[in-house]
Amino acid sequence: MIDIDPNSNGLPGIEQLRTIVGAVMTVGLILAVLALIVSAIVWAYGSNSSNPHLAGRGKIGVLISCGAAVICGAAVTLINFFWGVGQQV
Repeated sequence: MIDIDPNSNGLPGIEQLRTIVGAVMTVGLILAVLALIVSAIVWAYGSNSSNPHLAGRGKIGVLISCGAAVICGAAVTLINFFWGVGQQV
């Protein structure tokens, strides 16, 4: 039976890579919030101007930006969950 765990000091630059991944997650969350704001404005403008196509696009944008925020926020938990599931196979 082989038991291999992640090695956090096996390669040089792992800490810098963790810093970069954390920064990318932060940027992703900021962009998701920006997309949420823009989509909400488009939704409001479309509803207020009786433009159902624009209002529908705004609604879809709100849902997608919320989904992107959930994925960015839960990325580490999702990876750890699937790592654990993979270790049980």
